[in-house]
Amino acid sequence: MIVKRLGSALFLVLLALSVAGCASYAGRGLTPGIATLPEVLATMGAPAMQWREADGRQQLAYPRGPEGVHTFMVHLDTAGKLVRIENVLDERHFARIVPGVSTPEDVLRLLGPSTPQWTAYFMARDERVWEWLFCDSGGYQARFDVLFDGTTNIVRTTFARPDYRGPDGGVPVCVPMAETD
Repeated sequence: MIVKRLGSALFLVLLALSVAGCASYAGRGLTPGIATLPEVLATMGAPAMQWREADGRQQLAYPRGPEGVHTFMVHLDTAGKLVRIENVLDERHFARIVPGVSTPEDVLRLLGPSTPQWTAYFMARDERVWEWLFCDSGGYQARFDVLFDGTTNIVRTTFARPDYRGPDGGVPVCVPMAETD
């Protein structure tokens, strides 16, 4: 009986911790125009990357991986107040990468860091590839690739493809999170 109660208690504690973790996963509870940088950091943790504009605006990147399908960009105004939080791993953001024009810095500012274990350099093509896991518009897990020219560091091309790592080589189903902005 005591073991059963301890098991139930442990389950409830783990459930509470996982719910608490999910609550901060996407910055839920942070209100644009009210939340400040310290509140963002307390809720979402340390960002993987951050940028500060000359006028004082800031952008923070929160990839939720390495197997996560979301990267949240937090935008703060010049006073350090939250402007918006958005999941950037979607077709709308991918379309903003321009082959022949976009640089690695442009891609990082748009999508955040790629999945490190899927970054590769192909000597024969003098090409570097960055890859992100995401939920496609059909609700399936997919991969998005950006291919850079190894010499010029400019984007050559981009493409999305299904992620065939599910059971029996199928594509796992995923549910995109609603954006908070």
